[in-house]
Amino acid sequence: MADRKNILDLYFLDARARLIDIAAFMDRVDRAGGGADFRYDAFREALKSLGDGQPGRAEKVLLAFSDPTNEPIPEATTKAACGAWPGANNG
Repeated sequence: MADRKNILDLYFLDARARLIDIAAFMDRVDRAGGGADFRYDAFREALKSLGDGQPGRAEKVLLAFSDPTNEPIPEATTKAACGAWPGANNG
């Protein structure tokens, strides 16, 4: 099992770069005009899991974007996935 220092040595710079990318993405969205969007709402909800200090953060982030229903929809409404569940009320 790797210790904390080894994990930080291996992954810190990559995680740091991704965090900067996320901050830049959020700055762009916040500066842009337009109304609310369920994808950004889900994104912001997912971010809350990162700072709670509790284990299982990856699962919580994934669930913030996931459709919790069990029934399949009758037909697709778009040609591609959008990355977040539009039925969530993540505000």
